[in-house]
Amino acid sequence: MSWGVGRVLRDRNAAFYIGGVVVSGFGSSAMALAGGVWAKSLTGSDSLAALTTFCVWAPMLLGPLIGTIADRVRSKPLLIWSNLSMAALLPALVLVDSEDRIWLLFAVLIVYGITIVLMDAAEAVLVAAAVPEELRGDFNGLRLTANEGMKLLAPLLGAGLFIQFGGQSVALLNAVTFALAAAAFTLLRVSEPRPARADRQPWTAQVSEGVRFLRTHPVLWRLVVAGAVTMGMAGVNGAALYAIVDSGLHRAPAFAGMLYTVQGAGSVLSGLFAGALLRRMPERVFTAAGILLFAVGVALRAVPSTPVVLVASAMIGAGLPCVLIAAMTAVQRETPGELMGRVAATANTLLLAPNPVFLALGAGLLPFVDHRVLIVTAGVVAAGSGVVLLGGGARKRGAPTEGEADVEAGEAEAEAEAGETAEADTEAGGTGTERTPGSPSTTAK
Repeated sequence: MSWGVGRVLRDRNAAFYIGGVVVSGFGSSAMALAGGVWAKSLTGSDSLAALTTFCVWAPMLLGPLIGTIADRVRSKPLLIWSNLSMAALLPALVLVDSEDRIWLLFAVLIVYGITIVLMDAAEAVLVAAAVPEELRGDFNGLRLTANEGMKLLAPLLGAGLFIQFGGQSVALLNAVTFALAAAAFTLLRVSEPRPARADRQPWTAQVSEGVRFLRTHPVLWRLVVAGAVTMGMAGVNGAALYAIVDSGLHRAPAFAGMLYTVQGAGSVLSGLFAGALLRRMPERVFTAAGILLFAVGVALRAVPSTPVVLVASAMIGAGLPCVLIAAMTAVQRETPGELMGRVAATANTLLLAPNPVFLALGAGLLPFVDHRVLIVTAGVVAAGSGVVLLGGGARKRGAPTEGEADVEAGEAEAEAEAGETAEADTEAGGTGTERTPGSPSTTAK
């Protein structure tokens, strides 16, 4: 199996881009943990601690609107200035030293969430311009691997910094990582045309254009819908995590950290080999296989056995990234450049928003429904979406796909031209020239 990670790292643009993602992801992962702990330590409120996560996630719902901004300006300067803006804003959190100033933490985290959505959209545009198409599957897999790797390491460092020096130190660390990411993006060599002006088009029409493109594209829409269902079931699985540890395995809550680590390791391995697998199979098949692997892993967590649950966690970690990698690779290939930001942001919203929604729903159901029923149901629903996606490539007998129809039309046209030529030769008394099968004149390109 051809492994393209080495080729990605040898590509100058891809290497600097991955470097920016690694340092930025490290700071973001550390901050994700510190925000909740910070709010809890200052206020003693579990609700306010949970609200910090909501502040970061909520802007995801505005993805189509925020993505429109990414389509109106060049992506490289947008990424650089977005990272520099966060590097300048985060040091303001050194002022958060009492419950009375906790509002400042929430305000910064809301801006943080908006900026992350904007940068994700801009990155999709930049990747399409800076990374060769044949490397994008490997690139997206490696990028996800880098993010997951940071999630394994950064929270530990963030927790240590918080204990020793307080939340301000984590905020300053994150500011430094944003500045380093801006420097990495500055080193990219990419030529971007100035986006076409759309002054005469209403803003609402610009936003809906990206949504409409995604909705009417048969390949992208199926991938995104299947991914959205799967990410929703991942939320249910996450809600049941502590019940699995406590009621299922009869272990201390801290054992959940071990499951997170094993799941993260599975994601790292999946990202490393995703590009090679995508070159061997259609995105639809790759995604469906990942969904089914995830679904089986979720259902196996109902078994009250520590070894089984650990293996199941690795399966979940390996299967879930396939959905995101395949969807974003397809978006980067199928979407016109002028719509890339909007379509990528809309796809991200549809893929990721179900996770916190169903996590909340699962948490609400846990007091009334046995956790094993919840996770087995989640596994069955996810498996159903994978089977539907896998069957989506099949077509009715005699009904060609759009691509096949184009080829058949081209062949028919070529045959008609050949017939006309032969007829003309006959009328002129000539013998005509015999064409061998597969020659350029009779084969549609």
